[in-house]
Amino acid sequence: MIYDIEHSTEYRFKQAVEFGLHRLSFRPRDGHDMRVLATELDVSPPAARVDLVHDVYGNSVALIHPGERASTLRITSRFTVDHLGSTAFELPAATESNWMPPSYSAAERLALTPFMVPSFKDPGHVVRAWAQPFANLGSQEGGPRQAIALMTKTIRDDFRYTLRVEEGVQSPQQTLALRAGACRDFATLMIDALRQLGIAARFVSGYLYSPASGSNKGGGSTHGWVQVYLPDCGWFPVDPTNNLIGGCDLIRIAFGREASEVAPLSGEWFGDPDDYVGMHVEVSVVARA
Repeated sequence: MIYDIEHSTEYRFKQAVEFGLHRLSFRPRDGHDMRVLATELDVSPPAARVDLVHDVYGNSVALIHPGERASTLRITSRFTVDHLGSTAFELPAATESNWMPPSYSAAERLALTPFMVPSFKDPGHVVRAWAQPFANLGSQEGGPRQAIALMTKTIRDDFRYTLRVEEGVQSPQQTLALRAGACRDFATLMIDALRQLGIAARFVSGYLYSPASGSNKGGGSTHGWVQVYLPDCGWFPVDPTNNLIGGCDLIRIAFGREASEVAPLSGEWFGDPDDYVGMHVEVSVVARA
């Protein structure tokens, strides 16, 4: 599947202000399942300089140095990707792959350690108590894959999706109490729940293709989901917001231990706080016929 993607962010101010460095995670991550065919970056007013670097996780980051004062800063990324789809979750499983928790090798466990430590404290073992029944079912049949599939479906079916404009994520305990949240909240809950069960997981930021049927929730802006690591599968995508595992609808940009590490755009400006009017984001993901 070939997608044309456009992502625009516009900051508006009452009067011209001075801009500092902006960090933009904009380029989808290439791999055997997805190729980046074309990229384009427009900055208005024109940037004095744009530097491309890789962060600690190997994500592509653009360091944008705005060139002049202005009352509006608009950053637009365009790219074309060829998504072949992820089928790792469906690969044949060895007998030991049914063990709970997964039987990671010593080398795997060393590399996976950052993605096996929960990001949030769990007073009263609330998250662990919610996650344990999935582990019990997996131990009976299907192993970690069954536990992951059931957890993904349960979040989609039993929790209410909401579009939150405020920054940050809810704690897993908050999401469990509210039974509601945004995509980043559901991903954060699932990541910590899996880590409580000894399963490696990390946060992914990217784009979601939503068909004309509107079956997927979370389109129109950046989307958040989970990558899980199992010995027989490697890393594979899991989206609890839409009950998606693998497939072609999830277009990854960056991954990290938690959501705060993969913000799509961050930066600074200098002026009176009252000068800030607001921010507007538009994301378009179109599949070529």
